[in-house]
Amino acid sequence: MPNAAIKAPLSWIQLRNNMFANELRWSDPHRWMVLLAALFLTACGDSQPSRVEDAARESALASEHSPTLGPPDAKVHIVEFLDPACGTCALFYPMVKGWMAEVPDDLRLSVRHVAFHDGVDYAVRVLEASRNQDKYWETLETLLASQRQWVDNHVVQQDRVLPALARVGLNMEQLQTDMNSAEVQQRMEKDLQDSKVLKVVATPEYFVNGRALPSFGQEQLANLVREELQK
Repeated sequence: MPNAAIKAPLSWIQLRNNMFANELRWSDPHRWMVLLAALFLTACGDSQPSRVEDAARESALASEHSPTLGPPDAKVHIVEFLDPACGTCALFYPMVKGWMAEVPDDLRLSVRHVAFHDGVDYAVRVLEASRNQDKYWETLETLLASQRQWVDNHVVQQDRVLPALARVGLNMEQLQTDMNSAEVQQRMEKDLQDSKVLKVVATPEYFVNGRALPSFGQEQLANLVREELQK
């Protein structure tokens, strides 16, 4: 599929001004040494936090513990933070899946969970627990498609979540046991921690080969994916 089919329905260095530039006498070697020493110390002070932040961001984007579709060596890695009760997430997900069907060798999708809606922790636990039965993607797609059944005025009705999944074929007894496991809790905490590192404040939030959207929208996401495919 041509890259043009991807369509919608960096770190930067902040330069500091030299407060002493107007006072510098370029013919004075001592002042040269003072200035160079000050610049060196400033650079060292700035670079260390930057390296730490870059490492934390890289780790957060790796999404090694997350459910993933697509080959590990795909040219483009899309990391999506979603809230299963988010209506916009339900609209965007089929679009991204459609792109993956068009260029299956070039796209990889990792899904991360954030719980912004009231009561949605329960649905996130269901999703995480469904991974133990190899039914994550079926569970996710069913929840997104059936949001009206279990979300009322942006509030999750927990007693309606499992009935909405009746046709997925989950072992409900095992699911409810796994929902409360330490493993599920750890994965949820990891997603929450990484969402804070990446400053995720709304869903869906996308990172394409580590690049955040310049602004939110289907066209903006499509353009970003297309740009990365064409590199």
